[in-house]
Amino acid sequence: MTTPVPPRAEQRETTREHHGDVVVDPYEWLRDKEDPAVLAHLGAENDYAEAVTADLQPLREAIFEEIRSRTQETDLSVPVASGPWWYYSRSFEGSQYSVECRAPRVEGAPRPMPEPGSEVEGEQVLLDSNAEAEGHDFFALGALTVSPDHHRLAYAVDTEGDERFALRVKDLRTDKIIDTAVDEVGYGCVFSLDGQYLFYTRVDETWRPHQVWRHEVGTSATDDVIVHEEDDERFWMGVGSSRDDRWLMIGLGSKTTSEVRILDAADPTGEFRVVAPRREGVEYDVEPAGDRLLIVHNADSIDSDLAWAPIDATSADQWQPLLRAEAGERFQGIDAFDEVAVLSLRKDGLTALRVLARDPGQPSGFAGRHDLEFDEPVYAVGLGDNPESATTTLQVVFESMVTPKTVYDYDVVSREFRLLKRQPVLGGYDPTQYEQRREWATAADGTRVPMSLVYPAGAEPDGTHPGLLTAYGSYEISSDPYFSVARLSLLERGFVYAIAHVRGGGELGRAWYDQGKLASKKNTFTDFVSSADHLVESGWVATDRLVAEGGSAGGLLIGAAINLAPTRFRAVHAAVPFVDALTTILDPSLPLTVVEWEEWGNPLADPGVYAYMKSYSPYENVHQAAYPAVLATTSLNDTRVFFTEPAKWVARVRENTTSGPAERPVLLRTEMVAGHGGKSGRYDSWRQVAWEWAFLVDQVGAASKDSRN
Repeated sequence: MTTPVPPRAEQRETTREHHGDVVVDPYEWLRDKEDPAVLAHLGAENDYAEAVTADLQPLREAIFEEIRSRTQETDLSVPVASGPWWYYSRSFEGSQYSVECRAPRVEGAPRPMPEPGSEVEGEQVLLDSNAEAEGHDFFALGALTVSPDHHRLAYAVDTEGDERFALRVKDLRTDKIIDTAVDEVGYGCVFSLDGQYLFYTRVDETWRPHQVWRHEVGTSATDDVIVHEEDDERFWMGVGSSRDDRWLMIGLGSKTTSEVRILDAADPTGEFRVVAPRREGVEYDVEPAGDRLLIVHNADSIDSDLAWAPIDATSADQWQPLLRAEAGERFQGIDAFDEVAVLSLRKDGLTALRVLARDPGQPSGFAGRHDLEFDEPVYAVGLGDNPESATTTLQVVFESMVTPKTVYDYDVVSREFRLLKRQPVLGGYDPTQYEQRREWATAADGTRVPMSLVYPAGAEPDGTHPGLLTAYGSYEISSDPYFSVARLSLLERGFVYAIAHVRGGGELGRAWYDQGKLASKKNTFTDFVSSADHLVESGWVATDRLVAEGGSAGGLLIGAAINLAPTRFRAVHAAVPFVDALTTILDPSLPLTVVEWEEWGNPLADPGVYAYMKSYSPYENVHQAAYPAVLATTSLNDTRVFFTEPAKWVARVRENTTSGPAERPVLLRTEMVAGHGGKSGRYDSWRQVAWEWAFLVDQVGAASKDSRN
């Protein structure tokens, strides 16, 4: 049998010079997706990846079938009450996408909880994404919202993967599309109170949402009006409304500073009012709550406080303290209802919910509080869909690494939970067959790094198990424990699955994030390597059976980690990886560059930042070493991390690795019609996961379920 020969990218020298440092880059030409030579190279890489892994097709098919067979393909979500309707989503066996529905709400009648596939009396289909996606290889929604009077539906469609959407409005009384005037919009949209106007965002050439527009439904887009234009290139924006639909809201934010503007939804042509002018380094979120505003802000505390202000507030001087974060807590957001408010926070490294009772006799309007309690060692909890403010029963969503996603009604008066739905897992799933735990690795500087582990019940740290380690570690995004049907295919093959909660994420509060950004970014990478070392040294994973996976900024983490410790990992998967970080952050014309300077620093202006980024950027630091097997996956239409980055990185790793291509291949796989999130349909997504995990599983000799050791 002929051994496949890896593609060899042509070397065309491109010179980059900054701060007296001259860099010759032989692969920078792999940038223009319209260039036939670039497309030919990506095609050759895809062919090579398929050829090298051809013998894994049975394993890929097995993993796909395991995912499919455990999934209840015909299902529906928990119906949610809003006005005169119950709203819910359906899925059907064989269909890639969901179907959005509603049914009449009868006063005094209980919530409809039909069996999957059965009919609901009076059901109306709002949007069938399968019909919308017909004829397209990719489909995604960027907005889906119903007008306050429940007569109109606005939704935004992307069929390329470039996250630029076409806006559509449907009259739900006639089931007819009544507006297709607006294209090329960003995420999100919101109706005015009367449903006559629609507010949406537009993105600039760097894919930054920089404008909010007002569109009168049924008119030409040429008549649309700019409501706000953001000239500070560090700031993003989004649009929304209050829970009671009384207020339209524009949220603006950089990585360190924010500002909120609100407008009476009954006066859509009026001027938005600034709640508090932006102050450098101060972030705040606003929740209208009747006659006042509730505000989570970091003006006085790194981990944020809760304040209140009059509904007509225009300055932070009007904020009055309501609740301060205690040690080990990080306030993240507030949701207001008629009888309570619910604070979302992090507490001791996990997510938490705190209920604040309303008390009109208090100046703040609140008195008394309690936290929701759960008895698992690692988990994630948050509010579900609660569109109505006049309720004392809240939808709460809970999951862990062994408990499937579970939706409860929580009675804030009796403090009792009522189970509404637990994600079905077919095939006799038994959570007692798996165990989860919290482990702590010790970083190079002595910092303790938390890890969440799940593994087959009864497994002992005897140094024999295969393991997969993953992390993210940027933007204060937390990698919280979650349940995964797909992950069961790894656990059944004896894997120990670990999430490293490295610095740069938000798991342990704002300081945890600050210690993994800017001039402290390397902590993210060394934390990950220390977590890998801990898995091996503690016996949870065999020395030669550890694989790793990360996506986007987590792909940067993977690239940096294998430069630091190339022999620690048997194989890695870097998905849409930000591996040529310095080149990207040096070019303000590229998407997201300027808004990222507060995360990474500005290497254009600061030679110190330039030198620091150059010292860790994966592409810059590939060297002669016995690298692990590498799979890099990307999408041609990704607007966040260009395919160029993994294409260049793979070429350089392949050029420098001393490992044999037969045992430790270096592969690049590009989806030619997809975006940052990969393939869009659920079956396509499952096949993509099966392809990627088959590669990792094979590398550690765990293809068979009876070969755990």
